[in-house]
Amino acid sequence: MGDDAGRRVRRVSKASADQWADFADLVFAISREIKFPAYVNPEAVSLTPSEGTVMRYLHRHPGTTPSRVAHASGLQRTNLSTVLRSLEGKGLVERRSSAADGREVEIYPTAQGTSNYALVRKLWSECVYAATGDTADLDSTVALLRKVEAGLVQLRQGGEQAP
Repeated sequence: MGDDAGRRVRRVSKASADQWADFADLVFAISREIKFPAYVNPEAVSLTPSEGTVMRYLHRHPGTTPSRVAHASGLQRTNLSTVLRSLEGKGLVERRSSAADGREVEIYPTAQGTSNYALVRKLWSECVYAATGDTADLDSTVALLRKVEAGLVQLRQGGEQAP
């Protein structure tokens, strides 16, 4: 986190800071463990972290522009171009001319990209359920994680407007 981002982060008590550090540490560890079952399945197309971030965004926002994907994902446009070429090479996304403005490009997941996303989500679900088997706190946990994600994105973007 740069100096600017550090100034936007509120100070927390030592005990609270330790709890949030434990939370973040667990999120990283869980993320790593979840990836293994999905990508040992021969039907699943393996993705880099950046590719996964772009695919998740495209599934929520099909037909968006590269500028919006870059802004939402935090990727530089040059890095995004590399990611998009890789995803196109894997048959997971396609670029189309905008119906509204033929000079603008829109990005869509392909049928293979959509089926791969569904397969990987199913494998993640099975993996996490097998690890816990308990859904008692799932709604509140998902709500907390969404709040954390939205807050972290807001901190990264620093109030910038999407292009």
